[in-house]
Amino acid sequence: MFTNKPAAMKLRHDIKGIDKKVPVKGNKSRKYTFFDNAASTPPLIPILKEIDDYLSWYSGVHRGTGYKSLVSSKIYDDCHEIIGKFVGADLSTDTLVLVKNTTEAINKLAYRLQLKSQDIVLITAMEHHSNELPWRSRAQVRYIDVDKDGILDLNSVEYLFKRYHPQVKLLAVCGASNVTGHVNDVHSLARISHAYGCKIMVDGAQLVPHQRFNMKAHSDSDHIDFLAFSGHKIYAPFGSGVLIGPRETFMSGPPEYQGGGTVKLVHKNEVFWADPPDRDEAGSPNVLGAYGLARTLKYLDKLGMDDLAKHEEELTAYTLAKLRDLNSLTVYGSQPRVGVISFNLKDLHHALVGAILCYEAGIGLRTGCFCAQNYVRHLLGVKETNQHLEHYERNELDKIPGMVRISLAPYNTRAEVDHLIKWLKYIVDNRYEFKRRYKYSPLHGGFIPVDLLNPEYINKIYNRYMD
Repeated sequence: MFTNKPAAMKLRHDIKGIDKKVPVKGNKSRKYTFFDNAASTPPLIPILKEIDDYLSWYSGVHRGTGYKSLVSSKIYDDCHEIIGKFVGADLSTDTLVLVKNTTEAINKLAYRLQLKSQDIVLITAMEHHSNELPWRSRAQVRYIDVDKDGILDLNSVEYLFKRYHPQVKLLAVCGASNVTGHVNDVHSLARISHAYGCKIMVDGAQLVPHQRFNMKAHSDSDHIDFLAFSGHKIYAPFGSGVLIGPRETFMSGPPEYQGGGTVKLVHKNEVFWADPPDRDEAGSPNVLGAYGLARTLKYLDKLGMDDLAKHEEELTAYTLAKLRDLNSLTVYGSQPRVGVISFNLKDLHHALVGAILCYEAGIGLRTGCFCAQNYVRHLLGVKETNQHLEHYERNELDKIPGMVRISLAPYNTRAEVDHLIKWLKYIVDNRYEFKRRYKYSPLHGGFIPVDLLNPEYINKIYNRYMD
C-alpha cells in the first residue's frame, strides 16, 4: 500500500480530486488549490477503495444474526479500538462514543456531566462556538484571557481556578485555534486543572489532524480526561466524530437520545440502560463513517504522523515568511501554531479577497469569523455591537468584520503557496480595479464579478462542471 516516497508526497498522491479543475473568469479553468482544510479535508483514494470493498459486507450491526451482520458488528466494534489507540486512549478505563462531529461530541458531554446552574466551566477566549455555547446553556462560563496576539494567558488560568475553586467542574480548551492555529499546551493545562481536582476536556478538532496526540495514562497528571474530534477534518468522509472520556461519566443517568440500541431491558415502568458506549450511540450507527475514520487513522499512522507534522510545520513557516513580505497585509496570531493562518489586506474586505481568489485564481479558502466571533473581534480590536446583527438580518455581509483564512495540510506544496502569494500581490497592486470589477450580491451572500451577476450565467457555469 505504501511506497518509499516521503510521507507528504504519498499523502498528496492519494488525495481524491487533487487534480480537479474548476472554472475561472475568461471561460477558462484552473487546477484547484485547496486551502480550507480546517473546515474539511478531502478524502483518500485508498480509503474510499476499502470502503467500497467493505460495502459488499455491509449490514446492520448489533441486531441481525446473518453472516454479514456478524461481520459488520465485529468491524464496527473494532473501529472503537482502532480510533482510541490512535490518540492513546485507555479503553479499559475510558469509553469511546462515536458521534457525527466535534460539535455533537461536546454537546453530548455538556449533557452527560449533569452540571448545575451554580457550577462553573472555564473556557478560553479563543474557543470555537462549539466549545462555548454548549457550556453556556448548562453552567456558568468564565473566560480565560488571551493577549493581543490571541495567545492564552496562563496567569489567567491560575487566577480563575484560585478564585472559583471548588465551583469549577471542567476546563474546556481547544488544542489548536481554528482562527490563528495557535497550539495550546493542553498537558500543562491538565496539570493545573488536576491540581484543583478538576477534569479537562480538549477540543481536538484542529489539533488531532495536524500533530500526533496522546491522551496519556490516567495515572499521569498530564492526562486528558475528555477528548473530542471530527473525522471530516482528518481525511475521513461520511460524518463520524469521537468523544472519549471516563467510563463512569457515561454509566450514570440516561442518555439524551433514547431508543433503539440504548437499552438492555424495557419494562412499562422501568428502563435498564445499556453499558457504554451503546447507551450513547442511539439508533442504527454510522458504520461506514466509523469504518472510514478507523481505516484513515491506520493509514496516517503507517504513513507517519510525525513526518507529516514536520512537513506541515516547514510549509507553514514558508507561508508565513512569504505573507509577511507582502505590503499592506496583516497576519494574526503567533507561534506555536498548526497550519492555520488568518490575515487581512489593507482597504480590502475579507470576502472580496476570497471572491477574487475563487473566481480568478481557482483557490479555495474561507473568509469571515470562522464560528469564533468573540476571538476574531478581539484580534481585530472590534467591539461587540448589535449593529452586526442588523447587517446579518439584512444580508449585508459586506459590512461584517472578519478575516481571510488559509489552512494548510501536509499534502499542500510550496508551489501552491507561491500561486497564492502571486495572486495576493496582484490583488494588492490592483485593489481599486478589483473594487470596480466586483460588487456585493445580497442574493449570493458574497462578492461577485460584475459580469457574472446574472444568476442564470453562474448556474450555467456550475451545471457545465457538474455534468
